[in-house]
Amino acid sequence: MPLHFLNHIDTIEHNRKTHLEVVCEALCSYIPMWFKLHCPRFPGRMKYLAFLFIPTIMLAQTTPRNLLQRNCPPEKLKQILLSQADFHPFPKTPEQWKKILPDSMVRLLIKNGEDALKEKFPSIPATVTLDFVRNGDRIRYENILFGKRFWLWNLVLAESVEGKKRFMDAIVDGIWSISEESFWGTSAHLFLQNKGAGLPDVEDPVVDLFAAETAATIAAADYFVGPQLDSISPQLRRRIYYEVNRRIFLPVDTAKYEWMGYGDVNAKLNNWAPWIMSNYLTAVLFLENDLSKRNRYVNKAIQLTDQYINGFGEEGGTEEGPHYWTFGAGCVFGILNLLNSATNGTIDIYKEKIVRNMGAYIYRSHISENYFVNVADSRPELFPEAVMVWRYGQAVNDATLSSFGAWLYRRGANNMNGTFHRSRALYDMISLKSVEAEQSIYHPVNEVWLPDVQLMTKRLPNGLFIAAHGGHNGESHNHNDVGDFIIYANGDPVIVDVGLGTYTSKTFSKDRYNLWFNASGYHNLPTINGQQQSEGSSYAASNVFYKKEQARTVLSMNIEKAYPAKANLKTWKRNITADNISIIITDNFEASQPVLALTQTFMTVCAVDISQPGTIIFTTAHGRKVLLRYGKAWQATKETIPLTTEEDQGLKVTWRNQPITRIVLTLRSPESKGKFQYTIIVDSKTKR
Repeated sequence: MPLHFLNHIDTIEHNRKTHLEVVCEALCSYIPMWFKLHCPRFPGRMKYLAFLFIPTIMLAQTTPRNLLQRNCPPEKLKQILLSQADFHPFPKTPEQWKKILPDSMVRLLIKNGEDALKEKFPSIPATVTLDFVRNGDRIRYENILFGKRFWLWNLVLAESVEGKKRFMDAIVDGIWSISEESFWGTSAHLFLQNKGAGLPDVEDPVVDLFAAETAATIAAADYFVGPQLDSISPQLRRRIYYEVNRRIFLPVDTAKYEWMGYGDVNAKLNNWAPWIMSNYLTAVLFLENDLSKRNRYVNKAIQLTDQYINGFGEEGGTEEGPHYWTFGAGCVFGILNLLNSATNGTIDIYKEKIVRNMGAYIYRSHISENYFVNVADSRPELFPEAVMVWRYGQAVNDATLSSFGAWLYRRGANNMNGTFHRSRALYDMISLKSVEAEQSIYHPVNEVWLPDVQLMTKRLPNGLFIAAHGGHNGESHNHNDVGDFIIYANGDPVIVDVGLGTYTSKTFSKDRYNLWFNASGYHNLPTINGQQQSEGSSYAASNVFYKKEQARTVLSMNIEKAYPAKANLKTWKRNITADNISIIITDNFEASQPVLALTQTFMTVCAVDISQPGTIIFTTAHGRKVLLRYGKAWQATKETIPLTTEEDQGLKVTWRNQPITRIVLTLRSPESKGKFQYTIIVDSKTKR
């Protein structure tokens, strides 16, 4: 059972203050609220705002597509939305399950239920809830919170597929225990309530990610074993609806949370919106039988899902990287599944270009095996939900996406453990036999250009792979990395973005860019007169140009504006050229006065030999040698990064305890203008 899941959560702000009020409060405190979402050791009782990300969240441009609302306006929804009694997209009896599921899956679900029978449903002590404000710890609280939902889910599914009532008493205990909790979300999110962090105010229920997850879980119990609950006590299902209604339906109906854009229908929303809406919609469809409320609540989910989609460019990429695909595009797909089921297929926007492209992003950012292009706080190694990926491809008629999902499935990436996104897991289960029968072959795409996020990738015939991007330094989960690039060889990392470390109190504070892995000096970028890139959306690439001509691809940009004025730059044009044999990085710069200190960094997890002047030799994990030729103007040094701080520990896991090496080229003499070239090739003497 996973213990801690908050590292991927997006920015959220207090729902009852105006935008201006929370901005002023944050600026006065200089401590972003993001601490409280991500930092297990941050003490304090105040409410904070992640003002670092306000430009991205509140001010970013959106495209008013409103696809769902156009497909199904409110009056039409009234005519086509199935009642609660008629909504039955998933099996409810052992006989129905056994027609759909492989025997191995039935056995696994029953075993999971038997394991859950060994567990109890403890209460959450007030002192455990107070851990977060006393010492910043939230692990003890979350172990109890997530564990109880995990066990209840497994008990419910086991009873549904077996039907012998041997799991029912434990299910009753689980429902009652969860209903008795004062707050269904995590203690780190209690800042949302009017009284702030600490203990929950039961008179002020607020909706976070995990309150919504809880509502979906407990509503699923009603759906799958409702009649059995009635046979034990009619109070059980009444309690389920009462608790979901007061904690979720009523607050969502009236509140204007930040993840809703404070009620501004033109605001760009973060991935809290689809994540919460996917669970909210599940609970509504399973539980709400009042037709007027049912229609109103479903319309709310439609509007917020549209608003989230409106924040994407046409190519469907996310500036946060593929790590966030599951929580963003994946949740949108879950919502579309539910809406399609709840209207007998009438609501259907699967063939819309933006929906298709949002799905395609996951394979367009794929490198090899479990490696993906890791921009911002995205991790380099991911394990997407295989069946969901396959289903997405089927729905949008994208053969590459379907074959990618089938490829993931064959490699064991099943991901149906019921931790989160449980309605999505149900759709996965009923598709298991289909994906198991899938015979298609996955062919990775050779070249990608996503202009809205300014990301390019190219796969060379000799096994080299490059990804590079422009962008700006005010992106959500930003690293100061405009103009950065990564290179892999036959699927092994060579020149890397090391990714994110462990989230602590520094991660989203004023010290964020003092963490070395967030700073440009530890990306594959120059440091000019001692100046690294600065944070903020104005520190950006300009004149970004992408060109593909036969076997040659070029991405060019001016990264001068990513650096502060102290760098004394007039221009720094970076060209990235890839053909069938080599990758060439060319930098042309001009400064207003001679640059007295200039270095170029390359980050790697390879073994590195810098003993030959003008050449760096990287040896990959599988023994392939890759050469980087840099010329005579530089002096090369290298250092192993000591992974000693709390923030560093996540990088040990990310890179499987491989040493992280920083190579630094130092310019031998001052120049006011210059041209530098770095050529990356495969050593022809080593085997592919």
